[in-house]
Amino acid sequence: MKTRTIVSPIGALTLTEEACQITGLRFGGAPGANDVSPLLDEAEAQLQAYFAGVRTTFDLPLAPKGTPFQRAVWDALRAIPFGETRTYAQIAAAVGNPKACRAVGMANNRNPIAILIPCHRVIGANGSLTGYAGGLALKKALLTLEGVSLA
Repeated sequence: MKTRTIVSPIGALTLTEEACQITGLRFGGAPGANDVSPLLDEAEAQLQAYFAGVRTTFDLPLAPKGTPFQRAVWDALRAIPFGETRTYAQIAAAVGNPKACRAVGMANNRNPIAILIPCHRVIGANGSLTGYAGGLALKKALLTLEGVSLA
């Protein structure tokens, strides 16, 4: 496993790579001994371009570890375009289980690759911001960066 902690406008982010695939992006970490990796170099470059407002999609091999249902939810999240949001109910319907709103919420909570798998784009049915691993202020910052108008 290789890791890299990068400094971003929203704080430190730690990337994890295994078998030439990104397996994690978590909030926090201390910049220091970073592993040499072309994939981590590319992931860092794409994230910096995203934060600079010049990249709206990511083109990286991702391998999140989870159950088949969680992976289906994470695939649905990756289909949400930059600058758009979806509700938990919409994601539940997209994975073929319209009554699974709470399970979708739990899958979001367990998303191991934040930002690259954009769980920050999922909001409550009434348009409200709901839980986020990095906190609601960070979720709002990411949505604002993407041009989402928030009530």
